[in-house]
Amino acid sequence: MRVLPCGDRALIIECASLDEARGWHAALDGQVEAVLGARTVLVHGDPAALRSLIARTRPAELADTEHDAVEIPVVYDGEDLDEVARLTGLTTREVVDAHTGRPWTAAFSGFAPGFVYLAGGDPRLVVPRRATPRTRVPAGAVGLAGELSGVYPRPSPGGWQLIGRTYVPLWDLDNDPPALLRPGARVRFVEAGG
Repeated sequence: MRVLPCGDRALIIECASLDEARGWHAALDGQVEAVLGARTVLVHGDPAALRSLIARTRPAELADTEHDAVEIPVVYDGEDLDEVARLTGLTTREVVDAHTGRPWTAAFSGFAPGFVYLAGGDPRLVVPRRATPRTRVPAGAVGLAGELSGVYPRPSPGGWQLIGRTYVPLWDLDNDPPALLRPGARVRFVEAGG
């Protein structure tokens, strides 16, 4: 782990893994403003006070909260499902089983309101982004990129491999909070009929 300055009112904790970053975020969030990234945690405040806090803090142990997982039903008919099967050496049925077979963890959010990067899925599903991104991905599209999965909360450009779709809203301003998923949440994809 390294602690680096970020402007004059923040520090970045660089971690070796997403789980380490999640542990630091869980330990610091609430004491200071902390923003989780893929392998980083940005903390805002007086740098000297932040360094002191970090020095006397240890990353939190991450609890397994699978029983509290948010279930997201997915129709697995995505445009890239066959390509993901080809890239992974799995059948399309095995891709679906791998995607639904274990819970994912909401690692961090970004790109668009409600877009959450999900980690911790089956390692057989690691696939590259598309060589040519689409100019428009529909809301609810479920995709894979690298070791991550995600659901597009609204129509937008995107380069992820699309394997399915859901009708569960990921971002709704009428809800409090508007985001269905927050960092640390557990997510279980469930196959749904078309």
